Amino acid sequence: MYGTESLAINEQGHLTLGGADIPALASKYGTPLYLMDEGGIRKACRAYLEAGRKHYGENFFPAFAGKAFCIGAMYRILAEEGFGADVVSGGELYTAHRAGFDMRKILYHGNNKTRAELAEGLDYGVGRFVVDNVDEMRALESLCAERNVRAGILLRITPGVEAHTHAYIRTGQIDSKFGMAIETGAADEGVRTALSCPHLDLHGFHCHIGSQILETEPFAAAAEVMTDYIAHVRDTFGTVVPELNVGGGFGIRYTEEDTPKTPDENLAALAAALKAACAGKNLPLPRLMIEPGRSIVAPYGVTVYTVGGVKTIPGYRTYVAVDGGMTDNPRYILYGSKYEFVVPERASEPRTMTATIAGRNCESGDLVGENVSIQPVRPGDLLCTLTTGAYCYAMASNYNRVPRPAVVMIRDGSDRLVVRRETLEDLVRCDIL
Repeated sequence: MYGTESLAINEQGHLTLGGADIPALASKYGTPLYLMDEGGIRKACRAYLEAGRKHYGENFFPAFAGKAFCIGAMYRILAEEGFGADVVSGGELYTAHRAGFDMRKILYHGNNKTRAELAEGLDYGVGRFVVDNVDEMRALESLCAERNVRAGILLRITPGVEAHTHAYIRTGQIDSKFGMAIETGAADEGVRTALSCPHLDLHGFHCHIGSQILETEPFAAAAEVMTDYIAHVRDTFGTVVPELNVGGGFGIRYTEEDTPKTPDENLAALAAALKAACAGKNLPLPRLMIEPGRSIVAPYGVTVYTVGGVKTIPGYRTYVAVDGGMTDNPRYILYGSKYEFVVPERASEPRTMTATIAGRNCESGDLVGENVSIQPVRPGDLLCTLTTGAYCYAMASNYNRVPRPAVVMIRDGSDRLVVRRETLEDLVRCDIL
């Protein structure tokens, strides 16, 4: 129903998430409101772990892409489910550390980590630095020398594989701000530099080819390209790296147009391609790392709004204005991302109204969806955007000085507040008069 097993309709005809009545939660916590089904998140983690071990064995390490949904409660869940995590900033690193997450299971990304962030990562004892360029490598070597410590690194490589996705979220092609390209010789320069740094241990390579990828072929192609490069490094530099991180980007269902693969299907294809490529190059199987983010949390999140007004412009369109918008979900204005919408009090009724969902912010482009189907609404009704567990809270802003919403976790029908709603005082706490 509506694309995920976390959603259902109860006897009252209300939409539920994780067994909890959404209208009741909106009444309890107010709107806008982010709801997350903890049970669904845990189930997704287990699906990746089981698929990886089934198709590849124990030498498999899944790490959640923290940028998708970075809060303390999430890191507690990941720790309990046996997941690692990747972080991309000092703020994400601090959030994981503050939650008590095992820093040895952290992969530290970022194309321009500051010296302070690198130092923080060393002091926390992160497991792997994913080094993006030679300048970062030299800075990390210098910091290690000052502390007389060693750091384990993966080099981020751009394999030249382009996934079928939005241009802004294609990151595997040569022309990218991320990583070192094989074709240009930058990757070899990175390997040469890494091997010359006495305080750095080169454990392997990382690549990431894009996001919201609905096919298995791009991942298989990336695995083959990266295996070829591992063999090249063996033959050229005399070293065989033991780890390969193929990143994330596994797609999900946002609307009926999307036909994603399951974790089992993705891992089966990826493992088969990697095994065949390694056999062909006479290489030992590396430790396989993946970094799912969206597919762990997006399907299990719902954003709840209150409708403020309905405006029909004859011959044009009908606008349904809600009490949120680009400040809690900028993905539509950034990427044209499509969603499904439901009036949770009348979830079982047909969606016969076509509307443009307008946000409350002072921008003409502040929309959450255009020409979408919903149940007929009137002012005061609730409206849910489905599949908002990834990159909504994470990308939320205080534009127009709008407080960010609360986040509520649901498990087996019980709810708990994990991020409180911002107050007006929160908005001004850094102001100096």
